[in-house]
Amino acid sequence: MKNRFKDAASYEKMICAGISILGFLCLWQLVVSFTAVGELLSGPLIVLSKFVTSIAEPIGTYTIQLHIFWSLSRVMIGFALGSAVGIVVGILMGWFKIIDAIVRPLFEIIRPIPPIAWIPLSILWFGLGEGSKYFLIFYAAFCGITMNAYSGVKSVDPVLIGAAKMLGANNRQVFTTIVLPSCIPHIFAGLQIAIGTSWATVVAAEMVRSTEGVGWMIIKGQDSNSTVQILVGIVAIGIVGYILAVSMRAIEAKLCVWRVRGK
Repeated sequence: MKNRFKDAASYEKMICAGISILGFLCLWQLVVSFTAVGELLSGPLIVLSKFVTSIAEPIGTYTIQLHIFWSLSRVMIGFALGSAVGIVVGILMGWFKIIDAIVRPLFEIIRPIPPIAWIPLSILWFGLGEGSKYFLIFYAAFCGITMNAYSGVKSVDPVLIGAAKMLGANNRQVFTTIVLPSCIPHIFAGLQIAIGTSWATVVAAEMVRSTEGVGWMIIKGQDSNSTVQILVGIVAIGIVGYILAVSMRAIEAKLCVWRVRGK
């Protein structure tokens, strides 16, 4: 019975999502067709048609799926490194007071700085190649996940820790059996934020210096005054970003069955 209700809720969400997207596309087409906006903006039919044809016809050197692949490959490398380091640093800051006292002030100074602000320095440090892009994505993911991992440790119920110690558990046992499991939902929340910021960051990095990728598509569309190509790139960013978010949510649902966040 529960599965039936769950399936019905899923279908309802899918229908609502489809209606909202269709409504947005219709509104977009009406605005372009009957207002002066059409002189500056291409309609959804033209953009979606170009998106489909670009699967076979290359934009620049590559087709759109290869541009997306290039961007995703950069994101996955920087995201994996940034998340791994961020999880470790965040947990250590939350668990050890001395590390918190030393590291957190510096982290709080760095955290508000947007990744885009680091572009000039990243080029100076790592050159115009892939290194600068990996650094920017690493930074975006690191800042997003560190704070969530730290909050996860700090949010552990002290009553549970006290009870475990009263029953004879040492610090290692408390850390592995209580603190780490309690951190997992917070870490996945941070991963969802980090994957979104990483995706946005790689697009910005590719706009500065690149020969392929979704960001390159947009900046080249600007250079050639092609609003269609710009919008195709924007649509690709939105679709891939949505898929990344849904995928991360699905992984969370599998690994955190006992505490899946809002549905």
